[in-house]
Amino acid sequence: MRYGKRRIFTKSFRYDPDHDNKDVPNVLNWKELPQLPRAEGRIEAIDLARGIAIGLMIVSHAVSGLVGIRNVPDWGMVPVHFITKFSSSLFILVFGIALAVAFLAHTQSEDWPKRRLKLWLRALEVWFWYKALTIVEMLPYYSPADIVDTLLYGRFAIWVEILGFYAIALLWVPLLLPLWARTPLWARLGAIVGLTALSAWLQGLSFGGNDILKALLVDHEDHYTWGQLSRAPLVLSGLLMGEALLRCYFDVALRRRLVGVLVVVGALMVAGFYGLAISAGDVDAAMLAIANNAGKHPPGLQFMLFSVGGALVLLGLALAGGAMAAKVLLPLTVVGSDALKAFIFHIVMIFLVLRFLLGAENVLSYPQVLGVGGLLILGAALWIGLTRWVVRHK
Repeated sequence: MRYGKRRIFTKSFRYDPDHDNKDVPNVLNWKELPQLPRAEGRIEAIDLARGIAIGLMIVSHAVSGLVGIRNVPDWGMVPVHFITKFSSSLFILVFGIALAVAFLAHTQSEDWPKRRLKLWLRALEVWFWYKALTIVEMLPYYSPADIVDTLLYGRFAIWVEILGFYAIALLWVPLLLPLWARTPLWARLGAIVGLTALSAWLQGLSFGGNDILKALLVDHEDHYTWGQLSRAPLVLSGLLMGEALLRCYFDVALRRRLVGVLVVVGALMVAGFYGLAISAGDVDAAMLAIANNAGKHPPGLQFMLFSVGGALVLLGLALAGGAMAAKVLLPLTVVGSDALKAFIFHIVMIFLVLRFLLGAENVLSYPQVLGVGGLLILGAALWIGLTRWVVRHK
């Protein structure tokens, strides 16, 4: 999602006013609080990374919404649908990065209550569109009673559930940010590890038979939704990356180090996935299982190694490309600059226009639907550009 106006910090927001912004420490200090030096311009690479995540999501939704996973040819499942699994993890990581860049430093300022309210109002906006797009998704295949039951959290939809995650996350994240800004590095890292262990432990509990509550907190295998606790470690990791990004991006040498770390760690995680697949004796079956979302809800080790690892590699490449790559891949950058609008556009086009009004489900071939996905990315970029032009010329 896009947070705030199209700008980045123009003055120093470090917590120590006597600290020299140019003196960015290279030695890891476990007791260090978050440090956010002055940004020297807009970091368009963040929009590009978010746009890549949304682009992969649009292609995946076009395929699953218009063709159906069961009708995808083998070459479509692996590698095409296999690679789209980077999308969700990259999206959530960039969500945390954006929060660090746009809000974390302001938690110690006098205007924080206004900024916190802005996040809560954004949560309300996202929640409204989550419910509106739930209706769009479920037409015309479900009865009005089923749709109402879904709107009242009696069940969950599928393709729009990521919005439900963000709507709830935007309620608790503003409460966490001030505490995060006063927490030493060792405790922040410990929180990520602790939440990961806690969500894994909670996954084994029945929650008194309340499957909806379990799905909202830690995922549930029968519901395609995103648990707040099970995805919180990714959000918090994004906060750490956002801090590192501000400290390294505008220094060529430091940015190369950051990119190298992200790409190497990501590659090692993907290699870990393949290592587990090789040890199990069937790499092709493991890849096909990931393409079929095995281990996505609730998150499994193999799926997360592959998804998060690929997301880190893509993030590193986007940061390495910087402003130049953002210009070359302008449609993706534009889509990433207003993710909510892009999400609304592609859901309306796939489920309301193509499926409901034009009856295009199971009519187009798989290659044609891939083309439709590409056109939807371009269409979302054009729609965002058009709406901005209209606002500027009112």
